[in-house]
Amino acid sequence: MLLNGARQTGKSALIQSLERKATYYTFDNPTVCAAVQADPFGFINSLKGPVCLDEVQRAPRIFLAIKASIDQDRTAGRFLLTSSANLTLLPQVAESLAGRMKVIGLWPLAQCEIEGKSTSVIDRLYRNDLPDRCGFQRQDFINRLLQGGYPEALGRVNNRHREAWFESYLYTVLTRDIRDLAQIDGLIELPRLMRLLGARSGKLLNAAELSRSIGIPQTTLKRYLTLLEALFLIRQVPAWAYNLGKRLQKSPKLFVTDYGMMAHLQALNSSRIEDKFELPADLVEAFVHAELVKHQGWSASCTHLMHYCTYTGVEVDFVLENRQGELLGVEVKSAATISSKDFSSLRQLREVTPQQFKHGVVFYFGDQVVSFDKQLIAVPISLLWIN
Repeated sequence: MLLNGARQTGKSALIQSLERKATYYTFDNPTVCAAVQADPFGFINSLKGPVCLDEVQRAPRIFLAIKASIDQDRTAGRFLLTSSANLTLLPQVAESLAGRMKVIGLWPLAQCEIEGKSTSVIDRLYRNDLPDRCGFQRQDFINRLLQGGYPEALGRVNNRHREAWFESYLYTVLTRDIRDLAQIDGLIELPRLMRLLGARSGKLLNAAELSRSIGIPQTTLKRYLTLLEALFLIRQVPAWAYNLGKRLQKSPKLFVTDYGMMAHLQALNSSRIEDKFELPADLVEAFVHAELVKHQGWSASCTHLMHYCTYTGVEVDFVLENRQGELLGVEVKSAATISSKDFSSLRQLREVTPQQFKHGVVFYFGDQVVSFDKQLIAVPISLLWIN
């Protein structure tokens, strides 16, 4: 089994807390890492019984040795691995793992996890199993936006301390982890690129325009984006298409994975946000994106998260599709009141997918669940953590 997720999401703490008799090795230990790199097959062959191998991305040659060992002995539960890089994005590693390991993603904490709850809001929205009211407090929501979901960042309520943590985190990932993953030293362009992506989070990815803005060749830019996605700093949301012959916008949306990190990249703090009448719409959309991704992890139904955008300008922020082809459209509005016109894009999605369309939801800053018809519902954004 492979536990895959960003640094500081609790992977090491989780596997060490499991009550299982297994020998634990961390590749953050220079001696262990050096032994593995020198002779990966010898290291694996010397192991006895179940083992936990932590931060395996630091020694990628070990995967061929693990593959050979598994092929010789298919006993389940022999290896529990963790990685701070998305190994499914690395072709040579993904090929070694194919059909041999279950991969579980571990994201920063969801807001409902912070509250000690685990009901999937996705399941509730599909079933239309909603309360009449959810309490919403603006200042509480601002705090959630700025803190994000990394456990270490949550413990830093002081703005300056939290900023220092995010800056240190970025420095570590963009230097050491890039070096381990790509066998190159930390690139000076990557911090600048991350800040640009933080400002454009939630927008359609236009590689040509982005390349011109930052002055990096497209081929190099695409490689950098792959590295940043492999390190769980960014995530792409593909476009949904009901018919390949229709003229739909095929570009993915690109998000900074953690909204607390995105706020840091935009130099936002509580005083800057509180002074404004409206909360930053792009940050609120990134919040909903991240929470939906996390809720997918424990939802009873398997869903794909996409967005809907046509060349005529019709946009739905998110579209969830389950294995039965049922669609759940999600719009995000940074407002305390909702009118019928806020459902216009969802209505158009329903018109082109009458058989698949299940429900259309608009998340907003109110405290009441309001049905505009049998399928279109305004839902307080606080349902994401009060459920």
